[in-house]
Amino acid sequence: MRALLALLLILAAPAVAAPTLLRPAQVWDGNSMHRDWAVLIDGERIVAAGPALAAPAGATTLDLPGQTLMPGMIEGHAHLFLHPYNETSWNDQVLHEPLALRTVRATNAARVTLEAGFTTVRDLGTEGAGYADVGLKAAIDQGLTPGPRLLIATRALVATGSYGPKGFDPGVDVPQGAEEADGEALVTAARSQIGRGADVVKLYADYRWQPGEPSRPTFSQAEMAAVVAAAHDAGRKVAAHAYTAEAMRRATLAGVDSIEHGGNGTPEVFKLMAAHNVTFCPTLAASDAVARYKGWNGAEPAPDAVREARAALTAARAAGVTICVGGDVGVYAHGTNAREVELLVAAGMPTRDALHAVTAGNAASFGVGDKVGSIVPGMLADLVAVEGDPTTDITALRRVQLVYKGGMRVPLPTR
Repeated sequence: MRALLALLLILAAPAVAAPTLLRPAQVWDGNSMHRDWAVLIDGERIVAAGPALAAPAGATTLDLPGQTLMPGMIEGHAHLFLHPYNETSWNDQVLHEPLALRTVRATNAARVTLEAGFTTVRDLGTEGAGYADVGLKAAIDQGLTPGPRLLIATRALVATGSYGPKGFDPGVDVPQGAEEADGEALVTAARSQIGRGADVVKLYADYRWQPGEPSRPTFSQAEMAAVVAAAHDAGRKVAAHAYTAEAMRRATLAGVDSIEHGGNGTPEVFKLMAAHNVTFCPTLAASDAVARYKGWNGAEPAPDAVREARAALTAARAAGVTICVGGDVGVYAHGTNAREVELLVAAGMPTRDALHAVTAGNAASFGVGDKVGSIVPGMLADLVAVEGDPTTDITALRRVQLVYKGGMRVPLPTR
C-alpha cells in the first residue's frame, strides 16, 4: 500500500525540466553582441553564458542556427485594457465596453505580447477598467493564463475635471478613465492604489481641460512631490504623463522616475531630466499610429505630432537622457510592440542603443535589473530567439522563433 501511494505521489508531482543548453548564432546579452556563445538554463534561472560551453550530463541541447538569443524584451508603456483606436474610440472603450469584455481582451493581449518576445510589461493604467489589472497579473502569476511579468499602475491619477471621457452634459457624472484627486487627497489616493496592488504610480502632470484645447499643467510641483515621496517610501516608482515643457519641469523637480510622451520638451527641460536621472519614454509609435488613423500614409513630411515626437527624442538623446522603449501599445495592436524599437532606430537612435534600451536599459529604469533584462548567470531565464541579427536589421525583432519565461518554453502559434 505504501509503495502504491509513493508511486502515485511520484506520478502526481510536476515534471522537472532538464537543464537546457541553447546554442544560437550569437547572443545579445543586454549590452553587447557575442558570436559563438551558448547559454545554459536550469529551472527558472540562467546558470552559465559564454563561449565553448558544454552541455552537462542529462542536459538537452537546442541548436538555433541563424538566430540571435536575447533577454526577453521589456515593454515600457502599455495599456493591456485598450485596443486600437481605429477599432473602437477611447471614449467608447471606457464607457460602452463591459468590464468582462475588456478583461478578456486584455488576457488575449497579454498572451500575444508574450508570444512576441516581450516577457515583462509596464502597464501604465487600465483606462477605466479599475483594478482589473491586479486580477490579470495574479492570473498570469498563478499560471492560469499565459502572459508577461506585469508592473501595473492600476487606475492612474488625474486632477479633478482634467481627464475624460468628455463631451457630455456638464450636470452628468461620467465614469472617468483614471482616478481623480487633488491636494492632500492625491497622496491618499496613491497610497490606496499601492495598497490594492499598484507596482508603479502614474500621474497625469498635464492634460487637455476641454476637447480641442492644448495640454496644460494640471498638478502643482508640490502635489506631485508629495505623491513621489509617498510612492518612494512604499518602494514604488512614479511615471508622469507630460507633453508640455512646464509639466515636464514640474514633474522632474518633484522627483518622478520617468516622463512619458514629452512631445513639447525643450533642450533645457531635457538637460534638467538628465541631471535628475529621469527616464524618457517618447512613445513614437502612438503618435505614428494616431496619425495613420487620421489618413497619413507614412510619407514625408510627417504630421506635426510625429515630427514633435521625433524632435523630442533627438533633444533628449543630445542631453544624455536615458531612453525608455515603450510605445503606448494599446493605441495600436498588442503583439506589435517591436514597432516602437523600429521607429526609434528610424528616428536616429543607434540600433545597439535601442536594443540595450528594450532589454537591460528598461530593466534598470524600472528597478528590475537584478531579475531580468540581461543574460547573466543568476538572472531569470526570460529569453527570446529571433531569426537574423537585429544589430544589422532591427526588423528581426518581429521574427520571433523561441520564447522562454522563467525557464519555461512558451508555445508559439504556427507560423
